[in-house]
Amino acid sequence: MSAVARRSVCVAVLAGTSVLVASPTAWADFVPGGEGTASETQVEGDREDQAVSATAGAVVYDRSDNGSGETAGPVAPATNWTPPACYYAPKYTPDQLQTTLKPIWEAGSTGYEWDAEQRDRYVNGHPYKDFNKEKSGEGYWWDSYVTPGREGDPGALDCTKDIFWVDTNDDPPADIPQAITPEVLAQLAYAEIRVPTTEVDLAPENATKVNLPTWAWLDADQFKSVSVTASVPLLGVEAATTAEPVSVDIDPGTPDAKTHPASGVCEIGNGRIGEPYAKGKADETPPCGVTYLRSSGDGSYQLKATVTWKIHWTGTGVAGEQALPDGAFGGEQSVVVQEIQAVNR
Repeated sequence: MSAVARRSVCVAVLAGTSVLVASPTAWADFVPGGEGTASETQVEGDREDQAVSATAGAVVYDRSDNGSGETAGPVAPATNWTPPACYYAPKYTPDQLQTTLKPIWEAGSTGYEWDAEQRDRYVNGHPYKDFNKEKSGEGYWWDSYVTPGREGDPGALDCTKDIFWVDTNDDPPADIPQAITPEVLAQLAYAEIRVPTTEVDLAPENATKVNLPTWAWLDADQFKSVSVTASVPLLGVEAATTAEPVSVDIDPGTPDAKTHPASGVCEIGNGRIGEPYAKGKADETPPCGVTYLRSSGDGSYQLKATVTWKIHWTGTGVAGEQALPDGAFGGEQSVVVQEIQAVNR
């Protein structure tokens, strides 16, 4: 039997488990391999009451400082890096592992050779004896989880290591990069970040003219940091990943245009991007904007504004902020560009 097939057999019991916990750092009657108790979380301050959910009984997410709304979406890493599609975390006590594996062996559906190897590994002392029952309460059996929403990704099949034991307060083996650590939690939280789509304010607002500078800006209330905290309360570890907007890239939607600045990248300053148009500045060059050189005819150009988000995280036992790859998220809006009508007398 292939390693992937073996993994599917062992983890199918827990594939869809979800729980709610009573606070961002509290565990809801969870034991590895079991189910939590559903409840609501009230977050203090000016946040609304929100539920904090857990994936398959391992990782708890606090999304109360995350972006929201119908237009919000995930940031796309600027490189080919992606958060892990699978990871390892506590799943079973010794008794629960026995309850999970023995029926599989007795059914014989996985083949005599594999069943014998598994019995040797977990029962006969090579290297574990009797499911490590003599260590009950001193640690947990760790197994793989697939990150929600990543089930179809090729990376979801990367976690093929056999179920392994980790003593309480010990670090997981260093040769397992997907084992839960504050850094892995930060990466999982990255995948949960949601930011608003970007629609810049424009002046002129409804239609602009050929060769007339169009001003573009984003105010501070549209342009603020968001964060998600991921934790494993059972292990006492957590990481908070924050996305901070730093610039917006203006794509006019046509090559017949000039951006301001020429790079098209408008940096954040004084809590906003660009500068609102003010009366009397029609002939000035905006700090952020575009000048269209040709009419859009009977249609419109699709201006796209893409915000770059600096991503960083802090976590248990980690000094200072740590960087993760930048992310980007944007939106399109229609811009009508008209010819300036000359009047001959």
